[in-house]
Order: sequence, then C-alpha cells, then structure tokens
Amino acid sequence: MQPQQIITPPTSAEYTGYMGNYIQQAQAEDLIEGLTASYVFITGLVQGLTEEQLQYRYEPGKWTIKELMVHMMDAERIFSYRALRFARHDKTELPGFDENLYAQHSSANTRDINSIIAEYTSLRTATIELFKSFDEEALQQRGSANGVESSVRALGYVILGHEVHHQKIIRERYLKA
Repeated sequence: MQPQQIITPPTSAEYTGYMGNYIQQAQAEDLIEGLTASYVFITGLVQGLTEEQLQYRYEPGKWTIKELMVHMMDAERIFSYRALRFARHDKTELPGFDENLYAQHSSANTRDINSIIAEYTSLRTATIELFKSFDEEALQQRGSANGVESSVRALGYVILGHEVHHQKIIRERYLKA
C-alpha cells in the first residue's frame, strides 16, 4: 500500500481572482489534514451553541449560523464538483452560482443542527476521499468556472479557506455579541 500523498498548497500560477484570498486563509501545509482539522473545529463549535445563537443575525439581512453552515456545504459541493470535472479533463466552462439565492432557499433555519452536522459530516468525508483519490497529474488539471481559472489543487484549498473565512466571521461577529 502506498503512503498517502501530501497535497501541498497551490502556487499562485494555479488560480486567479478571488481564490487567492481563500487560499491564503487556508494556512495548511496538507489539504487533507487541514480539511480534517477544520471539520473538527466547526462541528465542535456549533454543537455547543443554543438555538438562539444558531438563529442569531448580527445585522438585518445577514445569514444565521445555520445558514452559514449550509452555505459552506453548498460551496463545498460546488467546488468539489468543479474539481472532479477538471480532474477528469473536462474543459467545459462551468457556470457560477448565486450564494444568496441558495441561502434564501436552503430552509436551514427550520432544520435541527444535528441534521446539518450529519449532512456536513457525510459531505466532508466525501470531499476528503475525492481529493485523496487524485494523483499529482489530476491535482494539476485546470478548468474554468464562472470565468475564473484554477487547478484542482487550488479548488481544494479554496474549500478549506472559504470555511476558515466563515469560522472567523462566526467567532468575531456572532459569538462576541
């Protein structure tokens, strides 16, 4: 059995646009370790919150923590799908998505947090296994979505960095209130 490869951060040549901000926030030398640690952190954080905290909005029109959790899952699914398509050499230009529309129609606030965590657990496991299945050649494959080009490796770090970004917002804007 081969040892598991370490998926290191992408070079700046592997992505463009907004992705750089998320990739910088990922701060992990191995994607799989980073995704695992982030999962442990966020699930531990939200499991201890009251329903009132989970439904809190720090400003009118801002998402609740439940909506943020579902938003992170939506984005992870979409970025993983893009990574799969690119890894399989699919050069089709992929569309973007309207995160606000997705959140509006997620029904996140009517769900029990344990249901959200169970879904998130399944999704994160699938994401980790998907990225572990990519060899170096697949990780280097590139594609374009929403007019932004990236490598498969970069998409993995975007998933992680996007979540780290939202963890910071939860700590600073939701839990300090």
